[in-house]
Amino acid sequence: MIIARRTLLTFGITLLAATTLPSATALAVLSEQSAAPNARVEDADGKAVEIKSLKGKPIVIVYDDRTSAPKSEAFRRDLVKLLKSGPYASKVSLLLVADVSPYDFWPARGSVKDAVREETKKQGTTVYCDWTGGMRSAYKLKNEITSVVMVGKDGKVMFAKEGVPAGADQKRLVDTLKAAVEGS
Repeated sequence: MIIARRTLLTFGITLLAATTLPSATALAVLSEQSAAPNARVEDADGKAVEIKSLKGKPIVIVYDDRTSAPKSEAFRRDLVKLLKSGPYASKVSLLLVADVSPYDFWPARGSVKDAVREETKKQGTTVYCDWTGGMRSAYKLKNEITSVVMVGKDGKVMFAKEGVPAGADQKRLVDTLKAAVEGS
């Protein structure tokens, strides 16, 4: 009888957890106006950057993995061009982040660093590595989908989009950037 009660209790707790806790696939990019979590990424030479160290100016994060990166190439190129010109050049931080967590082992890590160095040259701006998947987890980003997040000077999410922004979403990102820069 004690064993049966224990089994029933365990089953009930498991069922409760399964129906009330979000699954990993249910996660979605951070909601706008929420506080942006800190995350640590590093360039191909190991120089680390933490989101909290960039607070005080808007930050645009474009997060890709091997599957999503080809689909966002034109968007990233245009974004780099925009943020390296005019009023944005010194007033906005841009983080192009690659999820390289599947390759965090020897000898793959060395090859990935070489590829990221080449991509940095191609993009004209630093590409950062998320070796542990920590940023993906902290920002609730899905695999195989480009995610774009803009964090305001105050550390709150001002724009968040799963997928490459196009049309109205792209205009909203640019308008949000413009408002953040003009408000400085």
